[in-house]
Amino acid sequence: MSRSPLRVVLPAAVLLLVAGFAVGLVLSGRLDLTASSSAAPRDVLEETAAPQVDVATPAGAAVAAPALPSLSAIAERALQVSVNISSTNIVRADPYVQFLWGNQVRAQQSLGSGVVVSSDGLILTNRHVLGDQVRAIRVTLPDGRELPAALVGMDPVSDLAVIKIDETNLQTIPWGDSSQLRVAEWVLAVGNPFQLSGTVTLGIVSTVSRSGDQVGTVQDFIQTDAAINPGNSGGALINARGELVGINTMIYSETGGYQGIGFAIPSNPARQIMSELVEHGVVSWGSIGAMTLVTIDRDTAIYRRLPATGAYVRDIARNAEAYRVGLEPGDIITTINGQTVTSADQIYRAIPRQKIGTTVVLNVVKADGRQAEIQVPVVARQTQQPRRR
Repeated sequence: MSRSPLRVVLPAAVLLLVAGFAVGLVLSGRLDLTASSSAAPRDVLEETAAPQVDVATPAGAAVAAPALPSLSAIAERALQVSVNISSTNIVRADPYVQFLWGNQVRAQQSLGSGVVVSSDGLILTNRHVLGDQVRAIRVTLPDGRELPAALVGMDPVSDLAVIKIDETNLQTIPWGDSSQLRVAEWVLAVGNPFQLSGTVTLGIVSTVSRSGDQVGTVQDFIQTDAAINPGNSGGALINARGELVGINTMIYSETGGYQGIGFAIPSNPARQIMSELVEHGVVSWGSIGAMTLVTIDRDTAIYRRLPATGAYVRDIARNAEAYRVGLEPGDIITTINGQTVTSADQIYRAIPRQKIGTTVVLNVVKADGRQAEIQVPVVARQTQQPRRR
């Protein structure tokens, strides 16, 4: 059979068409058969060249955060130094009930947490865990043993207390430096909320130093969102290195339960106060006498037609050291030791921190507008007498 000339001619015609199309592209500049070149210097090209992008990590992708460290070992160790504290207080009825029914008294139980701070049985907790009229204290150890405890000392100003059990070779936990805490650092709250012993909650440091005047005390606090509930008071706040950085003390709540705002006494002042309680049974806080102060801001001063802003002395005890040297009701304290006074809480917080025997310098404006400088000696604040073990 002879081959059809059509099958030979058609491929040849196709080749001719393709070749012609390619020539046309070259002539029109749409097909570049040679390598591109540029007159720019080599170093400029290197500086302006597009960066190499790893296809496995798209440009602009967020760097993965490091994984949360395992806190199990730290929590287990913290639980070994956490104890449950139960105290019995004698509560007297109010005067009206006593008038009707006589001197009525009853026992009231108080529950909370504590931290073993020495191998020979010293335990740090909150004063309010023990109560004001404590008669008996019992401590439940992590192994379930229940032992009686003796009061070493308590301090109503800082709300700290130290008790002791007759036990040796107890596990302890290292003290941390609370001044080194940072916002968003991981912390564990250990305690016995709602009598649920051995509870650990996780959170972060919300604020490293919540000022005392914002929470109604003379000292600053660590604020945390680790769950703290009734019964956690006196328990440990532990950092991710397994160090004691605070004593859980109170919560802010509109319901009485956890709302993500808890407060702990920083470890540095807690350790110092504990040492004074162990040595003396009480803590020496400075005082210039009992008085009631009211904050006077600019608007209040204008409205009340007062001569200055600062801390207004509403009343003062007649036996107060400040009264003896010239501070009177109606005076406005404008500075303390050279620092401008902007709130009454500033005075309440500054005085207890003054050393006994030193002098506080107050600048005041009298009711008639006269200015005066008053030097007030700092004396020891009257606190509860120690109950020795």
